[in-house]
Amino acid sequence: MPGRRHVRTMHAVSNFLALTFDIKPGSEQTVEQLFKDSGRPNHDVRDRDGNPVGRLLCTNVFMKDQTIVRVIEFDGEFISVARHMSQQQEVRELEEALDPYLAEPRDMRSPAGAAAFFASAGMRLVVSRRAGS
Repeated sequence: MPGRRHVRTMHAVSNFLALTFDIKPGSEQTVEQLFKDSGRPNHDVRDRDGNPVGRLLCTNVFMKDQTIVRVIEFDGEFISVARHMSQQQEVRELEEALDPYLAEPRDMRSPAGAAAFFASAGMRLVVSRRAGS
């Protein structure tokens, strides 16, 4: 998956996913507020049996003009984290609220649509440096 790379820290190995997408001109303030007002998903990622399999560590959102970059740091496997995120009400509400402001429509309601979005919006991590590593 583009945009993912394992980064060894003192405590664990974390992964990163970065997505970029454009919004319609004139919607910058609205989109910024949507992100600021969005809820926080459950950070503990569990499998279908309820066993812990990962954790959402950090989400950062950057904006320059009409370009958004969302960076997610997580522990665990991407597929488990993606499944978890798709089930989080806070994430679904934000994604639906963003839809009218996107420069290019996307379908996040179906697995195929979400996969197509991740394939087109995923960024490649070139380097990640941490203190002490």
